[in-house]
Amino acid sequence: MTVTVAQKADLLKQYQRAEGDTGSPEVQVALLTARINDLTPHFKEHKKDHHSRRGLLKMVSRRRRLLDYFKRTNPEGYRELIAKLGLRK
Repeated sequence: MTVTVAQKADLLKQYQRAEGDTGSPEVQVALLTARINDLTPHFKEHKKDHHSRRGLLKMVSRRRRLLDYFKRTNPEGYRELIAKLGLRK
């Protein structure tokens, strides 16, 4: 149900700019995307779980704000990140 430590380490290794980088927008967006994708099937089964849905919506808005910031500061990196994560259709 949650992102495991191993999955988180793989995401960090894949998206970090330098060794030990955990705060860059790319890493934060990747971690939020993993958590969002992990929660989505839960809501297909538990349609009336509104308390958890609120947390999901907060994560989606945080990811949206991070993506807006990243697009403003590094448009080319933004396009690469979107393609890697498969966020836009």
